[in-house]
This record gives sequence, C-alpha cells and structure tokens, in this order.
Amino acid sequence: MNIYVDFDDCLCETARYFSKLADELFGLNIPYEQIKYFNLQKSFSLTDEQYDEMMMKGHTPQVLLSYDETPGAIETINSWLDKGHDVKIITGRPFSAFDASRQWLNQHGLERVELFCLNKYGRDTFLKGSTFTLELEDYYKMHFDYAVEDSPSAFKFFNHLPELKVLVFDRPWNQDCEFPNQNYKRCLDWKKIREIAG
Repeated sequence: MNIYVDFDDCLCETARYFSKLADELFGLNIPYEQIKYFNLQKSFSLTDEQYDEMMMKGHTPQVLLSYDETPGAIETINSWLDKGHDVKIITGRPFSAFDASRQWLNQHGLERVELFCLNKYGRDTFLKGSTFTLELEDYYKMHFDYAVEDSPSAFKFFNHLPELKVLVFDRPWNQDCEFPNQNYKRCLDWKKIREIAG
C-alpha cells in the first residue's frame, strides 16, 4: 500500500503555533479554533508584510523543531512501515525548511519515512532539481492508495487518482469545505485514520 501524508497539521500542530505567533508579533488574539481559512493571511487579516514576517519566523529551524506532534501520528505511521507499506511525507513547506523538517521526523521516530517538498501553493522558495523536491510532473507519476491531508487547497493534487481514498484530518479551516467525491472521509484523529487505512 502506498500512503501520502501531509506534514503540517497532520503530523504536527503548526496552526496552534501560528495562532500564538500572531498574538506575539501583532497582538492578534485569534484562537486556533477560530482559524477559518487555510490561508493564514486571510484568517488573521494580515498585511503582506505581516504575513511575510510571520512565515519567516514560523519557518526558522528552531521553530520548526518545536512543533508538537499530532497525537497518534507517529505510532500509526510506524505501524504502516512495520507492515511493509510505503509512506511518503509530501509537504508544501519550502525546500529551505527541508533539513529542519527531516530532523523533526528523525527526532520523533520517523527515520524510515521519506520526505519530499512539493510546490503545492506556488511559493517561489523551492530548489529545483533536488533529490528531495518534487516538481508537479514527477508527483503526478506517483501512485497512492490513501492520502492524509488537511488542506482543501491541496485536494486538486489528487484529481489524477480517481481510486484514491483521502482521509481529511479534521481542522477548523476545513469544516465548511465540500469534498470532491465519496472517496473523501473526515477523520477526527489518527485513531480513526488507522481504523480506515489499517
């Protein structure tokens, strides 16, 4: 079985950190539960300059290494690897965040899992031609049986796989989204993901 897993807000609690960071940097008290949009600039009503400042701070190695694990993620992924399944972490983080992201995985017991940076959101800080970055044309050659994803903005990257089962990790910003088809299932936690994917 081939499994795609997103990093932020599937493996770790990124948005909870950014909620605190927006308060720290700009005095904005927007609790995690009130983050309505995957686009944090829109959720926090930030100017372009504020958004850039927040994203720069949130992607420093020290901060990336501090993110809390989403409960059950590591245990579930290791159980899949133990069963011989192929698991790839495919993140929209820029390649500049690769080393710290790889270190986070290693420190949390996921040394065996592959990590790739895919330019999901059109950011310009991707290093082309690297072993660990995926161009869209290479990504579209991959096959997955299951995907764990929280962002409605990423659903379009599954259109080429009509049989793919997408396990949507329940987050405030995907509460109102319409799923593209019956293969999308909302999962409240990793326990539910494990029940479905085995």
